[in-house]
This record gives sequence, structure tokens and C-alpha cells, in this order.
Amino acid sequence: MVGTTGEPRAFGPLTRAMFVRYAGASGDFNPIHYDEEYAQGAGFPSVFSQGMHQAALLSTYATDWLGAENVRRFHVRFREQVWPGDVLTCAGRVIGVQPQTAGGALVTVELTCTRQTGGVAIAGSADFLVGG
Repeated sequence: MVGTTGEPRAFGPLTRAMFVRYAGASGDFNPIHYDEEYAQGAGFPSVFSQGMHQAALLSTYATDWLGAENVRRFHVRFREQVWPGDVLTCAGRVIGVQPQTAGGALVTVELTCTRQTGGVAIAGSADFLVGG
């Protein structure tokens, strides 16, 4: 039903070790994500999380809510950097339901991954085929 929300889920506080583990899992070995000196030399106050790390957390939230087997589309837009110590809260809301002729419904959700500051790190949307 349109307007239905998923139970928000918090991740964190995030640590540099998490960024390093994600680098190993994803192959993104840019030192800006784990080398403090390098990050500061590039003009940042500290290392920061890979954007795809937050996308992975948001997709985990969404698939735990509506089922990985049901995903038909997943889209994100990066909006704010995420720093060590940040706590991210993922949330979602159903914004559309389209009944399918073969049964079930295509459910469209809007998704957010919000920092403890209130800033949105990632906004996204996804489609899930449910009940078919």
C-alpha cells in the first residue's frame, strides 16, 4: 500500500576498518578511503567511506524489507560524504504499487540513508515484484 514504511535500521558508528574491509570486498583501493595522510593531502579532513559502501548498506536494508529475490531495479544518488564515526539510518517508503497481469504487484519504494546530522548521504529508489 502506498505510504507504507519499512522499519528504519541504523548502521554504525562506521569505522576506518569497515572502509578497509569494503575496499577489499569491492576492489576499490583508493587510499583516500583508508589513508589519513593521503586524504588530508587531497584536502579532506579525514578518510571517508566509499559511496558504494553506503549503497550496499541501503540495498541490504531494502532487500531485508522486501526480499532480494524480488528486486527488479535499484537506483541511488550520492549526496553527502560519510566519515568515520557516522551512524547511518536507512529508511524506505512505498510510493507506488502497480498490479501485474501475471499476479503480484510492482512496488516502488523511495529510500534514504541519513547521517546522524540529518544530512542525506544517499537517496534512492527501487522496484520490487512482490506477491507473484
